[in-house]
Order: sequence, then structure tokens, then C-alpha cells
Amino acid sequence: MMLDRPPDETEQFPHHWSVEILKTPPLIAPARQFIYPQQIAGEEDALARGAFQLMVHPASEGTFLATCALGFTDPTMPTGVFACPDAREICAVAGGYAYVIYTTQPEHCTHVAMKPVVEVRPLVPQKLLLFVGFHSIIAWGPSGSAWETARLSWEGVRITSIEAGTLHGMGWNLLTDREVAFEVDLLTGHHQGGGFSQPPQGQKS
Repeated sequence: MMLDRPPDETEQFPHHWSVEILKTPPLIAPARQFIYPQQIAGEEDALARGAFQLMVHPASEGTFLATCALGFTDPTMPTGVFACPDAREICAVAGGYAYVIYTTQPEHCTHVAMKPVVEVRPLVPQKLLLFVGFHSIIAWGPSGSAWETARLSWEGVRITSIEAGTLHGMGWNLLTDREVAFEVDLLTGHHQGGGFSQPPQGQKS
């Protein structure tokens, strides 16, 4: 799922950068170039899957080229660019891998632990950028990682609505083969409900 256009302006955080999504490597590359992820065990061959390349123009620093390794080649995995609650940060999602890059010091990049991220949702009023996976949700705030929910589903998390400080969604229960509603407190990440429950003792999951 390629997100060539950013979300509607009303759904974006203010940001102190601009970005070009490159279809091909630049003919003239800038002096500053960064490859993500950086020296992560098990990701030595990540670039072999392909990369998402961005030319990033910070408001007060020099332009740099960001090469973000694809997490997965499956076209259903999201790829795109999102603003963050901190206006100096940019979030690049490449084939389900999410990278939060500090544009004034691009050597500082957080590779979000969720693999894959299947949906990214900005919550501007709450100052949170949500990363939704198959089992849980991670929230990124102005100061970095804000919280991560416990497991909400055996496989598949679906957000249905946001009401003030509460997120409503559905998670699948393996034992009943049904979706079960859940609520997440957007301040803490604590939840009620959801489809994940341990099987009875002695039964394999």
C-alpha cells in the first residue's frame, strides 16, 4: 500500500521539514546520506528486499538522503511518510517497517519494534502517532514512545472510532472465531476487552 500523498492537512501534525519521495536514486546525491536500519542484528540483508528513498529538507539544517530498508515486499504492507508530534521528526514507513528520524540529527533514528506495522494513524488532538500491528498498538508522542498496549487480538486489530481520550476497536478471538470489541485509554495504553485470551490449560495455542 503506497501512500504517495500525505494525509489531509487536518490530520497532519505541524512539521519543520519537507520531503520528496524518490522513484529512482538521485542523479546528484547530497553530501549527507543515511541508511536505516543502522547496524541491527538480523537486518544485515534488509536492503536486499528493496528500499524507500526520501530526500529530506529540514527547515534549519542541510538536505539529506534517507534510504529506508523495506521490511516486507508484500504490497499490502504500508509505505509512506508521516509527520510526528515532535515537528522536527519524520516517520518513514517502508514495507511495514517504521523509522522515526530526527531531521536535525538524522543519525538519530528509532526503528519501531513492531514488525510489521500494518497501519499508521495520526491523532493530532491527542498528540499521538499510532502504529497498529496484527496484535497490539504502539503510540508515539512528542517525547518518543508513549505506550504499547498488551495483546488485543490473536490476529488482526481493527480501529473503529476515536472518541475523546478513548480508542474503540475490534480484535479476533481464536477460540470463538469472532471479533471482540475493546477500548484503549489513549493516555496510558491500558485496555479493556479485546479478542486475545489464553486457551484453557493444557490446550496448545
